[in-house]
Amino acid sequence: MSYTAPTGALPHSSLRMRAPAPDYASGSPPPQPRCVRDTGLELSLIVELVAKAMYSIGKIHLPVLTGKLKLSISVLREALDAMQADHLAEVAGRGDSDLDVHYQLTEGGRLRAAEFLARCRYVGPAPVTLQAYRDLAQRQSGRQAEAGHIGMAEMAAAFADDVLEPGVRDLLGAALQSRRPLLLHGPSGSGKTTLARKLGQLQTGLVAIPHAILVEGHIVQFHDPAVHLPASPQHARQNEERRNPDARWTLCRRPLVQVGAGLGYEMLDLRLDHASGVYRAPPHFMANNGILLIDDLGRQRLPAEELLNRFSAPLDSGCDQLTIEGGYKIAVPFDVTVVLATNLAPQALLDESFLRRIGYKILVGPLSEAAYAALFRRQCHQHALACDEDVLYYLITRLHYGSGRPLLASYPAELLGRLHDFAAFAGTTARLSAAAIEQAWHSMALGQGTAAAAAAPVTFSADSGTTLYERII
Repeated sequence: MSYTAPTGALPHSSLRMRAPAPDYASGSPPPQPRCVRDTGLELSLIVELVAKAMYSIGKIHLPVLTGKLKLSISVLREALDAMQADHLAEVAGRGDSDLDVHYQLTEGGRLRAAEFLARCRYVGPAPVTLQAYRDLAQRQSGRQAEAGHIGMAEMAAAFADDVLEPGVRDLLGAALQSRRPLLLHGPSGSGKTTLARKLGQLQTGLVAIPHAILVEGHIVQFHDPAVHLPASPQHARQNEERRNPDARWTLCRRPLVQVGAGLGYEMLDLRLDHASGVYRAPPHFMANNGILLIDDLGRQRLPAEELLNRFSAPLDSGCDQLTIEGGYKIAVPFDVTVVLATNLAPQALLDESFLRRIGYKILVGPLSEAAYAALFRRQCHQHALACDEDVLYYLITRLHYGSGRPLLASYPAELLGRLHDFAAFAGTTARLSAAAIEQAWHSMALGQGTAAAAAAPVTFSADSGTTLYERII
């Protein structure tokens, strides 16, 4: 819906005024608006939001209204004064302080609010303007010179518990530093998605995310608590102490937005929810100032080349074009690091020209015997199991090598989790043994029974002449 002044609009509500851009630091919301003009919004829109909030709640306390719309007391009083002058709202009760005031809609106000709700059912934090979002997204871009970057020491510390080869770790660090597209490829279960998500956790700095954005008179819901994770309470408290922030923005960690095989054409643009009259932001828009992870590349509901072609121009220009109802195009920031993950051969998915556009192509393959053994021991510790070295030797030499299954990073956690499942079902305490790991192993085989498929047990003695460390380490 478009926000235009309805019949009988409030005085001066049709004026379009935008406050001058304030000077505030990146990674911090702008200061709280002190008047309607400072919000960058029309008075008529704020009146509409106030009326709809009051309609759904009834008599409402002024601080409650502030919390719901994320607007300051002074901004709301300006809107409420205009509503009272237009006989849309009235004071329902006063307390001892200036803040202890209750408001309610008049009969005419309820009729007007019903009209507003029929056009758009959004009742929530007031939006910020698209220009305000553009400005702040540019200030808090990870490409800015003052943005923090992770170095070799930080990468080594972050991946200390992982079994990455140093060369792979350095490639990941360089890719993260470059902000160019990154392709992780290798067999299913090799840990590509886990690595990509860890890159998301390594992003430095905080970003301010708006609850909603006003785009050509339409409200776009932007903040998603599933991907826009809040800053730590300490950082949030420090931000509030440093300035009186605009509550229409929330301080978050840099986002990592993951999409998978379910990604389709319709998810790459603004989507209008006809029931509410509100647009939903596409995933790559919500990933701004962070990472967009496209998992299972090649299994989406559109060809891989078409998907990457959709992002080629935005990657070059830093700007994307989205469409609102009626075919009108709007320019929005495209400040994302694109990470692709696939278990398909890159040459089978993309031609040479597309592959050249990808900055880093990293093979995430099977682990070495030593790395697999180290990972298994660590998983045993996390599952509160004593690691039997003979069982580990049996797992690698008889189960993996005997079946031809590679030493993939997903196996240790999966096997030990299943070992716990079988023990819980039997009502016993989980314990690592050749029989238990074999049972877990064969439960992962498609269409095989555990007893028939089991290999002959292998036993080891202290004087067998070959120890696990000699064979593997």
